[in-house]
Amino acid sequence: MKWQKDSTVLLQGVHHPLSLIYVEQMQLCGTKLVAGVSAGHGGESLAGVPVFDLVEQAITQVGSVDIGLILNPPFRVLDAALEAIAAGIRQLVIVSAGVPPLDMIQLLRKAQETHTLILGSGSQGLIVPQDFSVGTFDPYCYTPGPIGIISHCDRLTDDIAQTLTQAGLGQSLVVALGTDGLNGSNFEQWLQVLEEDENTQAILLLGQPNSNGEMRAADYVASAIEKPVVTYLAGRLAKINQHFGDSLTIVANQLSHKRPVLTSVEQTVQAFEKANIPVAHCPWELPDLLRDIMEHANAS
Repeated sequence: MKWQKDSTVLLQGVHHPLSLIYVEQMQLCGTKLVAGVSAGHGGESLAGVPVFDLVEQAITQVGSVDIGLILNPPFRVLDAALEAIAAGIRQLVIVSAGVPPLDMIQLLRKAQETHTLILGSGSQGLIVPQDFSVGTFDPYCYTPGPIGIISHCDRLTDDIAQTLTQAGLGQSLVVALGTDGLNGSNFEQWLQVLEEDENTQAILLLGQPNSNGEMRAADYVASAIEKPVVTYLAGRLAKINQHFGDSLTIVANQLSHKRPVLTSVEQTVQAFEKANIPVAHCPWELPDLLRDIMEHANAS
């Protein structure tokens, strides 16, 4: 994987209503955004970034690209991703949420065949504070430091990072897995990345309280991760028994069908407790929990 300051990024769907904001945020972090793609808008530019009709045309002009960032409407994500893969891009960040499940299944199969890493769908992306950002993170919430964050939440990630920043706990690397039901990357992959990252001293998992992915993460931490880990499960204390996700998913489920709860909140919390992973009751507990486990780890 190449998620570094010199990584080159191509943006598909540059005419998303918020693209200019996202582009300027990424440029503020030093990201090398080399091209944008939007059919019918070739020859234009956005914040100094040249726009092309096709990914292949962009790569012919600007050279090889390390990362593709996709902001296309959900029903166009599959075509955009397959176009990027065909052009040789092997790391994709899908910001668009609500991608049809069958489209994601087809895309993930193609990604497996071509060894393509995918974040999302419904991902905020990845950020190394003040060094590199690809996605929709608010860079003002982040500062360099020792805490690695893996998030299965939405905008809550920015809020919690800001809480840590204000408490003097910066972040080494922050990655958002995505909020849709089907995602490319998982907790285990990024736990291993942070375990091997020399800038990361402790890991924070931001999860949902009734998801199988979080339970698998707890098992993986117990078996393979030596660095201290803390978790926060958004919505853990909610009074209703409901699936947690981004607002679009929740509304869609209410209008169509009730998604079955795969695991209970109690089972998820018990999995983390069994793995000796502290579970915060609220976000403002996280700075103290992280300081405590780092002090304990340094004293051991």
